[in-house]
Amino acid sequence: MVKTALANHEIADMLSRIADLLEVQNAEHFRVRAYRNGAQTVRQTEQSLAALVREQGEEALEAIPTIGQTQARLITEFVTTGRSSLLDRLRGEVSTEALFASVPGIGDELARRIVTQLDIHTLEDLETAAHDGRLGSVEGFGPRRIEGVRTSLAGMLSLLARHRKRDKVEAGELEPAGSPPIDLLLAVDAEYRRRAAAGELKTIAPRRFNPKQEAWLPIMHTEQQEWSFTAMYSNTARTHDLDKTHDWVVIYHERDGNEGQVTVVSETSGPLKGRRVVRGREVECLRFYSVSVR
Repeated sequence: MVKTALANHEIADMLSRIADLLEVQNAEHFRVRAYRNGAQTVRQTEQSLAALVREQGEEALEAIPTIGQTQARLITEFVTTGRSSLLDRLRGEVSTEALFASVPGIGDELARRIVTQLDIHTLEDLETAAHDGRLGSVEGFGPRRIEGVRTSLAGMLSLLARHRKRDKVEAGELEPAGSPPIDLLLAVDAEYRRRAAAGELKTIAPRRFNPKQEAWLPIMHTEQQEWSFTAMYSNTARTHDLDKTHDWVVIYHERDGNEGQVTVVSETSGPLKGRRVVRGREVECLRFYSVSVR
């Protein structure tokens, strides 16, 4: 029997957790995003999905934009049984050792040592250990490796935190922090790429992924609409692996003490394919470009 008391936000949380676990397992980006989009849609849906399943069945869920057959089946299972077999399976597949091994610079053997010697179980715990000296007590972790782990964890935890915070903002559980509007961010992105291509910007020599210490990375500082911006191409391991060093643009923004950053990319699939998109704010980009999701 369907549990009509199951709220939409609980269903959305289930889909968000699946997305987080898939991301840790390095699943395809489109798959992770599909679950995040599904969670967002569920949070924004006023009608009780549990009631919808009871009254009209699983097929009614498939008609909801961004849900589709797979997520409709998952939602039906969840509101009917209170469990998700996929979520349970993903949780089982992501052991603590596998989670730590997913951090660049660690690997399977070092992950096993961490779990055995430090008895920690989350990425947040690992980050704390990397800063308080405990990680240095594990064989194989010298100063350079620990610094690399700190950098990797900062990026991973920041990404997960942004996704979780975005989900809560869209669910109405948090007020959105001050952030530049989409049109302004895209305008800064366009100006940066135009000026970089024209050779008008100062270039710097990044320390990472730059063995010859060449000054190749253009950097732009600008102030627009009371916001201060710094824009530059992304210089991360993933950016280099995907050959996106001259596509992904990181924009740091600040106004009245409110600081943040976004990454703007060329979308490669979906309704925004070929457009410049602010990661984490795809829904706003859809509105900006007046693109409908089918």
